[in-house]
Amino acid sequence: MLWDIFCRVIDNHGDLGVCWRLSADLASRGHHIRLWVDDASALTWMAPQAQLNDQGWAQLRFETGHIEVRPWMAALNEASVASEVWIEAFGCELPAHFVNWAAHNTNSEDKKNHPVWLNLEYLSAENYVERSHKLPSPIMAGPLKGRTKWFFYPGFTEKTGGLIRESHQSGASAAALTQAAIPQLQRSSLFCYEPEALSEALLLKSFAAPQHQWLVAHGRGAKAFDQALTHIPQNAMPLFQKLPPVSQSEFDRLLAQCDLNFVRGEDSLVRALWAGKAFIWHIYPQEDGAHGPKLEAFLEWLQAPQCLRLFHLKWNGLTPGALPEVDLPLWQACVQSARARLMAQIDLVSQLLQFVAEKR
Repeated sequence: MLWDIFCRVIDNHGDLGVCWRLSADLASRGHHIRLWVDDASALTWMAPQAQLNDQGWAQLRFETGHIEVRPWMAALNEASVASEVWIEAFGCELPAHFVNWAAHNTNSEDKKNHPVWLNLEYLSAENYVERSHKLPSPIMAGPLKGRTKWFFYPGFTEKTGGLIRESHQSGASAAALTQAAIPQLQRSSLFCYEPEALSEALLLKSFAAPQHQWLVAHGRGAKAFDQALTHIPQNAMPLFQKLPPVSQSEFDRLLAQCDLNFVRGEDSLVRALWAGKAFIWHIYPQEDGAHGPKLEAFLEWLQAPQCLRLFHLKWNGLTPGALPEVDLPLWQACVQSARARLMAQIDLVSQLLQFVAEKR
């Protein structure tokens, strides 16, 4: 099928990261994707395997499917092919030019000929996700009046839309990790915003071993790391390496190779779960404090032990007190258990395909 997927980059390219993984997974299964983006600059490092077209926008071809990245305002014409599925990622609305084109080129009295229109929501473990998943939203006004949009919620339980999980992810790797001896902390990856507890973390005994190394991702986290170093005594300076921007596949390998991963946002949280290694999640902070209950709901689903829960809350500035020391065997066992539960569920793209087939 032909899919139109719409993505607006808010600030940290995480929305684009999710949409590119979704597009790539669909294309690897033989589908064709038009990915509409208002800022695709991050694809130069996020997906270097893609080829740029004459306008400087990316194309990626698979054996049977492909992705075409289109500028947000690059309108279709009368000769353009209508797609079977529209996906608004994270509540972004369709561009006005696309709405007008669709009203004239996909309008039909037979609703079965309408594209399946989905709003792919943000990831959360909160209770409302199961209640809201697959609910309809009738369009009451405008050129597409009479159509229906459907809410599709990713999630961590069987009553949600699941998580993006490519075919190369397997239960075998998780079993191997479980059976392997868990070493002392040697390498920790750091991908975060600006946690106030970062300086404190750098001084924990868990990271004080001479052989321990921090692998610091580019961007806001790297700047926060530099600032944290100004509060560290010279005789306690950590061993670290600054990393350049890396592709999604390289980032996935980085998480699998580290003993402890500090991740942020939505896409890297899912990647940390598939890596099966101990991790700390820096949730995107919101001014209204909505990130607090969201983090608590995730920790509850994770069945996080008290020390891991406390570290998360302190790392996210949601509780006072000191950071606990890292309990690597306990934390990794917790993540491994969560990963096993997720591997038993149907992945997001498979669920999307099933839902679209039902509506068509």
